[in-house]
Amino acid sequence: MELFESLKQKINGKNISIVFPEGNDVRVLGAASRLAKDGLIKPVILGDKNEVEQVAGDANVDLNDVQIIDYLNQPQDQIDAMVSAIVERRKGKTDEAKAREWLKDPNYFGTTLVYMDKIDGMVSGANHPTGDTVRPALQIIKTKPGVKLISGSFIMQKGDQRYLFADCAINIDLDAAGLAEVAVESAKVAKTFDIDPKVALLSFSTKGSAKGDMVTKVQEATELAKQQAPDIPIDGELQFDAAFVPSVADKKAPGSNVAGHATVFIFPELQSGNIGYKIAQRFGGFEAIGPILQGLNKPVSDLSRGSNEEDIYKVSIITAAQTLS
Repeated sequence: MELFESLKQKINGKNISIVFPEGNDVRVLGAASRLAKDGLIKPVILGDKNEVEQVAGDANVDLNDVQIIDYLNQPQDQIDAMVSAIVERRKGKTDEAKAREWLKDPNYFGTTLVYMDKIDGMVSGANHPTGDTVRPALQIIKTKPGVKLISGSFIMQKGDQRYLFADCAINIDLDAAGLAEVAVESAKVAKTFDIDPKVALLSFSTKGSAKGDMVTKVQEATELAKQQAPDIPIDGELQFDAAFVPSVADKKAPGSNVAGHATVFIFPELQSGNIGYKIAQRFGGFEAIGPILQGLNKPVSDLSRGSNEEDIYKVSIITAAQTLS
């Protein structure tokens, strides 16, 4: 089944709520309106109600089924409760005055609603750099128990082909332990999107064909990932052709339970991950869906500032699906 049809079936009727901090962006309002009309999620828009309705009206966007929260004009008792939640969560790192300042920022306000279980997930970034979306999530929602970092994956889809690439968005250069964690979290995310995870940790070397610190790191990460998730097929270090092409795998990595059949590709550092997914997208004709933020306690998604309404619509569906895993 096509990915988004499958995800729509998963989230339909679940009353999943998603908050959008960028209420003055017509792309966000258009996507929220469609999501509400399709009955897929309960969209919550943050912003001045008059301004939001003006932007929507000028673009002929129907917001009848969309909730609008004027985050700068909320009852004092609600703000006090949110401040208390932030201060408690931050364990002395953020005082009450700082928390009140944070809540004047729509990304912090939306993140706090998600942390407090008032809303299920958040989608932002149409008008903000990645840091403005990720920073509040790391400070307030934080990572899952046992997970030390977040990472960014992309679903790569063309026809009936579907793969996951990571980390392509967040961590510049991880050590072996970090790379192993990304591999395991990526496998879990892959399952959410109907990808049977066979995880390849990529390198310019296959099974010791080359030497160097970069190769050693991937070898060590592979062993750590196997120990952490013994039930998931994981192998490395593998060159991309050995991971993807069965005939090459037979020569370079005979006996591997991943080589030639990989569906999840873990890049050794951000530079190659970012280049790799864009080559697949531009040369290979794959649709790149993401970045999907992995490792957080609750789902938060970061949009590209070049996103269109359709991109926001799809990322919102992905975010809603993550709430079910």
